Amino acid sequence: MGTAPHRPWPPPPLATAAPGPLLRPCRNRDGRNRRLASGAGCVTTCPDMTPVDSFLAAQGYAQAERLALPQDAGHRRYTRLRGGPRPALLMDCADAPRVGLTPEEDLLPFLRLARHIGGIGLSAPAVLAEDTAHGLLLVEDLGEDTHAALLDRGADPLPLYAEAAEALAALHAAPPPPGLPLWETERMAATAAATFLDWWWPATFGAAPADAVRAEFAGALRAMLAPFAGAGCLVHRDYFPANLMRLEDRDGPRRTGILDFQDAALGHPAYDLVSLVEDARRDVAPAVREATLARYLALRPELDAADFHAALAAMAAQRHLRVAALWVRLDRRDGKPRYLAHGPRCWALLARALRHPATAPLARFLDRHVPPALRRNPDATPASPTKDPAA
Repeated sequence: MGTAPHRPWPPPPLATAAPGPLLRPCRNRDGRNRRLASGAGCVTTCPDMTPVDSFLAAQGYAQAERLALPQDAGHRRYTRLRGGPRPALLMDCADAPRVGLTPEEDLLPFLRLARHIGGIGLSAPAVLAEDTAHGLLLVEDLGEDTHAALLDRGADPLPLYAEAAEALAALHAAPPPPGLPLWETERMAATAAATFLDWWWPATFGAAPADAVRAEFAGALRAMLAPFAGAGCLVHRDYFPANLMRLEDRDGPRRTGILDFQDAALGHPAYDLVSLVEDARRDVAPAVREATLARYLALRPELDAADFHAALAAMAAQRHLRVAALWVRLDRRDGKPRYLAHGPRCWALLARALRHPATAPLARFLDRHVPPALRRNPDATPASPTKDPAA
């Protein structure tokens, strides 16, 4: 479920002690060895075995090979299991407190949405077993052929993006499940401020923005986003090739497996199209972008194309500004500077979105406070804030 190539991480070989019983390593939560303990599966003879060991042993995966998948910018850990009853992935939410949730709170949206997606005839990993108290989930392994991996290997992008558009149109057309949070004006403005004003601004200008700047920014986002509120659509929020699978044995919209959907919310469907055709981490050719949008709109004739393109620009402006600044937070707070490589793409996509009249409120704010020359990753030495010409 990550976005980087899988890195094998097999456990050490089994050891034996003649004439005693088979010895098996007990592992820490992250899969590393703790000590050797006797007993097949180590279910009853290892009193201090971890919750992960107990969970996997109870499901028949005590002896399975564990291949840790690289973590992306998120907090969840994924492990591919080989040698158990069926191919599976372990999802571990033990680090949920990093984002203010208990492991159980982190798992419940995944469980609810996995069942919803399957229930409307689309493809999501089937849930095989769960231990919500410890934040552990065993799910169907859909394989390694993400759309991102296929594109990296040179696959023709047009069929993949067309398939993604078909699955997305079906996801959006279905009534959403109850209880989803809102991804609309107030929350979108707040999350943009949390990266752009809290991290990009001080990294660029050397000081936090004044309260008046914060209020003006919030007003600009509200004015831009409010016309598109109330759509009431389930939005995935990270619908891009790394979270999509090519399932060769399935047809129609089910051919696209959908991953990493646990943060879905109620919002405008254009937001997911931005994630797909204006990917923050991958260049998308203009012809592919236009063909994908055309395919999606053809499958949803009830949508007004002009209104949808206006919403697309507004959603793009919010997303690209927020994510361009998110890379700065990942660098400065989390020590992950590699994400800054995507900054130039995000700023370029933002510049394109700002040309649409629907984004005028945000465009005016940026013109007032952030000259075009500073719309990029911050320098090591902060610049001086732009003075208000009316001051």
